Amino acid sequence: MAERYDRYRPRYPSELIDDLAALQPAKVLDVGCGTGKAAAALAERGLSVLGVEVDERMAQVARGHGVEVQVAAFESWDAAGREFDLITCGDAWHWIDPARGVAKAAELLNAGGTIARFWTSTVLDEALSAAFDPIYRRYAPEVTQVWHSARSVPRVHASGADLFARSASFSPVELRSHRWERSFDADEWVGLAATVSDHQQLGTERLMALLSALRLRIEELGGTVHSHHETYVLLTQRV
Repeated sequence: MAERYDRYRPRYPSELIDDLAALQPAKVLDVGCGTGKAAAALAERGLSVLGVEVDERMAQVARGHGVEVQVAAFESWDAAGREFDLITCGDAWHWIDPARGVAKAAELLNAGGTIARFWTSTVLDEALSAAFDPIYRRYAPEVTQVWHSARSVPRVHASGADLFARSASFSPVELRSHRWERSFDADEWVGLAATVSDHQQLGTERLMALLSALRLRIEELGGTVHSHHETYVLLTQRV
């Protein structure tokens, strides 16, 4: 699944990576780096990036992209006295214990350093969502179509519920967003769908039946899935 994740999950928009590189951090820590999508992109901008990832299989794929990765849970990771100018976390902060994560970030960031947490929301056109509905009702009624046009809401927002906003160690949280679009062929879309956790929980037989039906429907509709993406970014500085 780590290799599937690396192959089918979209990369982050170049505008986001450019914004982070423009901070000119000497040392970057990518928390929950997964297969290295954010870390590798930052390294391509000439930055020194270290990844922390709890899953060895994900870490191994990231290493294949040239990313140095240590396997550990962020909250208990031993930084060995290292400090960083930028901490990034793409589509993973919701797995971090909130209070411990804030304290750990404050411990690891230099004064004036930035933590950037970001998530990507994907939405399909209404007609395509409607075309997928009967397939999901038949093969996987318990699965949530997170990309459904009628159900999509921002996955993250700056609010009082964010412990960074309440912490005296950090500046007020700034919310930015980057909108972008992408087209998938049938194999790419079903490959992406297969990486979603509730799809994986269907078991092999049910998942294959669902994916086969989705692939057929996509091909009947012309063979292309056009998706709309918005990457939400929460930025705050260590004071």
